Amino acid sequence: MPTNRAGRPLKTVETTLELVALLQREDGLSLEQIATEANLAKSTAHGHVKTLEKHGYVVNEDDRYYLGMQFVNRGGYVANRKRLYKLAESKVEKLAVETEERAQFVIEEHGKGTYVRTTVGSNAVITDSRIGKRTHLHIAAAGKAILAHLPETRVEEIMDQQGLPAFTANTISDREELFEALERIRDRGYAFNRGETVEGLRSVGVPVVTSGGQVEGAFSVSGPSNRLRGEWFETEIPNLLLGVANELELNIEYNQET
Repeated sequence: MPTNRAGRPLKTVETTLELVALLQREDGLSLEQIATEANLAKSTAHGHVKTLEKHGYVVNEDDRYYLGMQFVNRGGYVANRKRLYKLAESKVEKLAVETEERAQFVIEEHGKGTYVRTTVGSNAVITDSRIGKRTHLHIAAAGKAILAHLPETRVEEIMDQQGLPAFTANTISDREELFEALERIRDRGYAFNRGETVEGLRSVGVPVVTSGGQVEGAFSVSGPSNRLRGEWFETEIPNLLLGVANELELNIEYNQET
């Protein structure tokens, strides 16, 4: 059996993963379209797609291929793999109810922020903040709250890997400026996002840090700038988030001891 002795990524696996991402991005494609978009021979594309279909990761509907429910099966396991994620769930729901905005719990994985819990309040703006969505850490309040409590060497590593792309005119895209912002976040205990991801959208983020200094993730609340402003944005939401984060930190400590 051939092995990957050098430890390099396998091209066949990378191609399959690229096809999965392509089918998600395009919301389904015909075999001909898959081959064209992926720059593959039709026979090669057919082999990859049929293998995915055999194992339930792709379905064929009216000669178009879509991602299958097997991903939901795997995703459900990932979303509940850690007890932390379950502990955070009720806290996110509490934040959404009390603020009437969108609330989420985000972790750092592979240098990006990943949404592991998200809930909308009665007045929330509909955004694409689904469970599993990944985002650059430096553009989000939760992401900056996490970065502020990671070792500086890890932050440097993440910046080297992911860069600091600007999504709006408000995005921090300079390393020195970002480190200065992270220091302010550590001092006050929470982070702001003032239109750095999407213009007109604001958010507040607070980290969850164990007594040993391990940053487990961050809570955030987001909404339109016309509602998230003044004392509500600057003080009340941060205090609410700080309380919820502290509750989860205590829950983590308690569950480690029992």
